[in-house]
Amino acid sequence: MAGKVMQAVLYDSYGGGAAGLKHAEVPVPSPSKGEVLLKLEATSLNPFDIRIQKGILRPIMPSKFPYIPATDVAGEIVEVGRGVKNFKAGDKVVAYLSHFSGGGLAKYAVAKESLTVQRPPQVSASEGASLPVAGLTAHLAITQFSGLNLDGSGPQKNILITAASGGVGHYAVQLAKLGNAHVTATCGARNIDFVKGLGADEVIDYKTPEGAALASPSGKKYDVVIHCAKGIPWSTFEPNLSEKGKVVDLTPGPITMWNFALKKLTLAKKRIVPLIMFVKGESLEAVVKLVKEGKLKSVIDSKHSLSKAEDAWAKMMDGHATGKILVEL
Repeated sequence: MAGKVMQAVLYDSYGGGAAGLKHAEVPVPSPSKGEVLLKLEATSLNPFDIRIQKGILRPIMPSKFPYIPATDVAGEIVEVGRGVKNFKAGDKVVAYLSHFSGGGLAKYAVAKESLTVQRPPQVSASEGASLPVAGLTAHLAITQFSGLNLDGSGPQKNILITAASGGVGHYAVQLAKLGNAHVTATCGARNIDFVKGLGADEVIDYKTPEGAALASPSGKKYDVVIHCAKGIPWSTFEPNLSEKGKVVDLTPGPITMWNFALKKLTLAKKRIVPLIMFVKGESLEAVVKLVKEGKLKSVIDSKHSLSKAEDAWAKMMDGHATGKILVEL
């Protein structure tokens, strides 16, 4: 593929939103040692992609301009780099590309072998591309931070999931039910039936007084809150928690970090903890397997062509997607 060019969507400065995206022809990347070159079939967007463009991690991310955004992809391997042992040309895979380098909004992308997994025939490209960031964040929150066993063993816990109809939230509801939890979920009124369909035991409209207070309709106290939304203060969570309840914040800011440190120093029983997600190949393999077995489903909000990537970007910025937003290549 050396010397060939491809279609890509990129931006060359911070800010600009969907209007800041540009269509360009760029060289097809070449895989280095331990890397594979993918012909992409689908890419999903995440809220973090929008935050990078806004410059929240400047100058660390992007590592350089111009930058091709998006990291969660599915496709077919067309070339392998030196030292690659587990893949060959023609393999269908799911991969995470790293936010430092990006590359998902393009016809081809390079992925590390260690962050690439086989995609079985039972998992479509769109389903697979939806998984890396959102699926793994939910998996980490439910298994490690909530302590649930996905085989349903262990004592039942009461779990609250905010923004349960979104990318991470819709996976978290399904995984929590696999773990035999009693799930209370919040979402907008239009998505109540959708979230019930995912398995939630109780669903409350976050715009109602009950929803704003986060109180369980059945009066249960929460052992764990998987907090996928933003802007809810600790004072709202605290009275709804069980004696040793905790809030797992998926988008931690300075206030969360301060509260986390304060609760730890004072040995508080009720606490808030930040979730910082690092993608691991074995975890990605685990969620792909769950989709293959029919135990987890990727819900697609909308699909867009690469030529209409701006529409997908604007929809992600709007923040009200039900499930995942896909760009098909």
